[in-house]
Amino acid sequence: MYTHLFSPIAINGREIRNRIAYPSLGLLYSYDTKLNDRYYHFYDEIARGGAGIVTIGPVGVDFIGAGFVPLSLARDEAIASFAKAVRMIKARGASPWIQLFHGGAYTHPFLINNDTPMAPSAVFSNYSKTTPREMSLEDIKGVQGAFADAAQRAREAGFEGVEIIGSAGYLITQFLSPLKNLRQDEYGGSFENRVRFPRQIIEMVRDRVGPDFPIGVRMAGNDSVQGSTSDDLTPEIARVYERAGANVLNVTGGWHESRIPQLPMELPRSGFSFLAMNIRQAVSIPVMASNRIATPDQAEKILRDGQADMVNLGRVLIADPFWPAKAKAGKACEIRPCVACSQGCTDELFNGRPVSCIGNARAGFEGERKIKKTASPKQIMVVGAGVAGLEAAITAKQAGHGVAIYEKAPDIGGQIWIAAAPPHKQELLEFIRYYGAMVKKHAIPVHLNTCVDLDLIQKINPDHLIIAQGAAPLVPPIDGTDDLCVCSSWEVLKENPCLGKRVAVIGGGAVGLETAFFAAKKGTLSPEMLQFLMTYEALEMDRIRHYMFNGASRVTVFEMLEKAGQDVGKSTRWILMNNLDRYGVKINTGSKVVSIKAGVVTYEREGKRCEETFDTVILASGSRPVQTLEEKIRDLDIPYSVIGDCVRPGKINDAIHGGFLAAISL
Repeated sequence: MYTHLFSPIAINGREIRNRIAYPSLGLLYSYDTKLNDRYYHFYDEIARGGAGIVTIGPVGVDFIGAGFVPLSLARDEAIASFAKAVRMIKARGASPWIQLFHGGAYTHPFLINNDTPMAPSAVFSNYSKTTPREMSLEDIKGVQGAFADAAQRAREAGFEGVEIIGSAGYLITQFLSPLKNLRQDEYGGSFENRVRFPRQIIEMVRDRVGPDFPIGVRMAGNDSVQGSTSDDLTPEIARVYERAGANVLNVTGGWHESRIPQLPMELPRSGFSFLAMNIRQAVSIPVMASNRIATPDQAEKILRDGQADMVNLGRVLIADPFWPAKAKAGKACEIRPCVACSQGCTDELFNGRPVSCIGNARAGFEGERKIKKTASPKQIMVVGAGVAGLEAAITAKQAGHGVAIYEKAPDIGGQIWIAAAPPHKQELLEFIRYYGAMVKKHAIPVHLNTCVDLDLIQKINPDHLIIAQGAAPLVPPIDGTDDLCVCSSWEVLKENPCLGKRVAVIGGGAVGLETAFFAAKKGTLSPEMLQFLMTYEALEMDRIRHYMFNGASRVTVFEMLEKAGQDVGKSTRWILMNNLDRYGVKINTGSKVVSIKAGVVTYEREGKRCEETFDTVILASGSRPVQTLEEKIRDLDIPYSVIGDCVRPGKINDAIHGGFLAAISL
């Protein structure tokens, strides 16, 4: 079915079984630079799932460029532990690669014992919030030698390829960038000088590992930072890399400090594959495409359309390591989705915690969270077909139990329908697609439009009851919440009603801000109309932008706290806040709403009472658990578990992981 995706490819004479690569992604499964069982289990699962290349990394080449936490191959003593990982990956039929890394100015001082990181020039870094020291010529030679030494160790460990990271804003891109490289010697100034540092690294690595060993470079297709390297120059950089001895180029998006989203839902699927094509047209070696390649159809299209020779599936394989195997078997509908939420991966990493996945409860826990076939099957009744109940039902069925699902709504999915309504959140609907396919695969009966009460439970008399009733909107203690102009965020997101010209949203948490974004975007240009206007130059660009960001409603958010969106993830909060600003959403923080009457919102701010008039007032003050059933069944002689929002309103992560854990503990 996917003839291009599953055809083999040779990289410097090494045959790879398919065109799928798992790229280097920071996992933080240890804090001492060393591999451990958690890493081994993780990489073994990725290889077992069918990827062609499995890349371990990022792996530091020296202390000053990585520190005491990230994985390191700076010493010979580390070779044995990496060799163990190599053997595991090879045993699964995949090709083991390693990515060598130096952060340069991106290295946080605390990682190097509060020393000062080094970079091409002493230019302040917005990423590490520090000013590095300028590298001396001796420093430059030392780092280049460290890359070569680490590459030699990688070959000794049995790796079949080594990748040098020259993207995301790390040391190599700092040398390439006229923003970060202000040097006046042979490593700064002209293009030839700025590219000298990475060119020499590749040449030194090639000399050390020999002519037959594959070398790759992960490079930015465009730095996406104003004044830095753009896609009109990156093809020439690629040609330099090829001449220096690189055998494959792994093309990604921009720097970590870019203000253009690189990974979240805001980036369209396979959004940066055009950057890979730009590089591919300039070189004769294979090129990989990266970023948000979610489905086999997309991956196949990238290859078929000539945009790239291979595809990187990073977070996609964290969500489902068996994505390749399922696609190859014609079972793409059973692939557990990566919804590009960044909550379990990027947000956790930014908070100094190990990477997991909101949709895959086993990611990062492969060695301990296993579904074992039961020796004593039970009849399980699951109440609620939100993601908590669905995950519990499918996991219990996989463990050998008999399962039936009961849901009061006319469809499965629960609050996912609401969560997926705001702009750029439609990826969440993939959970409904996935769970629907898995329910069908496992032939689990789903009783929709069914309210569960004690009579029904007693009639069915299950061996175990799993309650996943979910939550309901929380009505805040404000006078006038029954005013005719008032509705809940749930109603707005689920039913998409007509809103007035002036809209107030009470509550500035994640739900309130996303509801405000939803309301402000109503009536703005569709992507199709935008393309039409630009294709035919029907309007001046300033008028096009006006209609892009000015819809039918002007929206104001009221938040009691001094900062809005505190429950939004670190990696995506800035995107949401920027979008709200673009769409003209006004956010009043430190503002406590005390009453609503005939559209007049009265609130207290800085000790003063203020009033504003609105046509529509939306309550977005959170949710409350629905616990009606739990309270009634405590006297029944039926074991039960309570999962999801009916325990405590939380995030999708809490619901799916809770459902999985409840099922494997039956």
